[in-house]
Amino acid sequence: MIIQDIKYKLKDGRNALIRSPKDEDVQGMLDYLYIAAGETDFILPYPEECRKHTVEREKALFDRMNQADNEAMLVCLVDGKVAGNCQITWSDKIKIKHRATVGVALLREFWNQGIGTRFFEELIRIAEENPNIMQLELEFTEGNSRARALYEKMGFRITGVKPNAIRLKDGTLLNEYSMIREIER
Repeated sequence: MIIQDIKYKLKDGRNALIRSPKDEDVQGMLDYLYIAAGETDFILPYPEECRKHTVEREKALFDRMNQADNEAMLVCLVDGKVAGNCQITWSDKIKIKHRATVGVALLREFWNQGIGTRFFEELIRIAEENPNIMQLELEFTEGNSRARALYEKMGFRITGVKPNAIRLKDGTLLNEYSMIREIER
């Protein structure tokens, strides 16, 4: 699904652009994924696991997402640099097509600039325009209080916990929390 470009200013005054990914974003996205995975334990892969993402695979992902009618990816560019991305996906299966899964990630240098909020506003808009979607769903890792605060601000509530769902390299086990946001119809 292709999303119309959204131009706006970050809290610090820099210009930002949110849009569907393009081929020219592939290397920037690969760099972003690698860096973001090393900045926090709250992003699922470790940096070395991001190496499986190749230019060809990322381009194929962009093409698939942009052509799909049941998923979308957005990237945020700040001064030409990939600052973050988000996705929304839903099924065409009758029993679960009322549910959409969302995810958001940002580089640390762009935290607290309003990008996460803008991403969620767009994800919610996409869901609201689809008459089948009744709820958005996501997960977050124990200890990620910044993400939880954003999700709650955007209307999500905790609906469950998967104990010990995440195991860090040092052996630390963390719970994973499920959240939903119902779409008003």
